[in-house]
Amino acid sequence: MSKGEETRDRIVDRAWRLASRDGLSGLSIGKLASELGLSKSGLFAHFGSKEELELEVLKAGAERFTEQVLRPAFAAPRGVPRLRKLFKNWVAWVTDPAQPGGCVLFAAAAELDDSEGPQRDFLASSQAALMAVLAKAARMAVESGELRTDLDGDQFAFELQGILMAYHHARRLLRDPKAEARAKAAFERLLETNAVN
Repeated sequence: MSKGEETRDRIVDRAWRLASRDGLSGLSIGKLASELGLSKSGLFAHFGSKEELELEVLKAGAERFTEQVLRPAFAAPRGVPRLRKLFKNWVAWVTDPAQPGGCVLFAAAAELDDSEGPQRDFLASSQAALMAVLAKAARMAVESGELRTDLDGDQFAFELQGILMAYHHARRLLRDPKAEARAKAAFERLLETNAVN
């Protein structure tokens, strides 16, 4: 890896951590450059605009989510064990100390939902892909005989993501000490409701 690539990776990593705490709109080129010991022009040499930096932060968040949540879950056996691993990893993702303000992707969704541009386009497409992955994992649990044959995989994915979004909100914003227990109970109810009788 070249020195330029290393610097770019350092910038994206630090920007990702700051965006976790301050949101994408809170990213400041000046503050970021200062924290990294770079000049503003040095930072701009790697990213032509704040918008390009924001897009790279979102891409980094999606890659890290895949590495920390999805990939290990898909190493688990198909069916309910995989869904459980996915849920467990996602809960851990929300409280990962590397993200001092929680999931950048959840926060960015609230910031970008009514805007236009490449940041929103990337986030929307990556979230749609995530929903497809969740639905596929649910359908695999149907194929393994653990969940009902009439299960709607897309609905299951919607409800699973809803549980995790509510967990993020309760844990990060409300600081509810029962947030994790509530999320686990909701997840178990989702599995139970859709289990083969």
